Amino acid sequence: MHNFTPVSALIGGVIIGLSVVLYFYTTGRLAGISGIFENAISNTSLRLSNTLFLIGLVIGPLLIYNIILPNNPIAFEITNSYLLIIPGGFLVGFGTRLGGGCTSGHGICGIGRLSVNSMIATALFVATGIITVFVLQQLGVYL
Repeated sequence: MHNFTPVSALIGGVIIGLSVVLYFYTTGRLAGISGIFENAISNTSLRLSNTLFLIGLVIGPLLIYNIILPNNPIAFEITNSYLLIIPGGFLVGFGTRLGGGCTSGHGICGIGRLSVNSMIATALFVATGIITVFVLQQLGVYL
């Protein structure tokens, strides 16, 4: 819990919520990242807007971290084990297709629309994450 920062979490949540609403009102589509990624690759009519959205997901945090808050380092660590990252990426991709969407589509947009399917999917995402971390810690792999 040493990384828990309620003020920045609240600000981030408000920004995500406003972004989802803005995306919906400007495109008429929900902001599910797996769907946006798929459209950026396969749908020629949506390719530009979706590619720009994905670029913004990368550039936004870089701007905040390097320009807006350069003297306020963010304590964030991720594993550097390619043996976890690469299979994990494939499993996430497979899971988003299997589950009909990702955490942003179900967790943010779906729950906001009171979709029962999205509530179940999000609960399963969280439960699977908890179980995965528990199992990896039991095997001696600390994230």
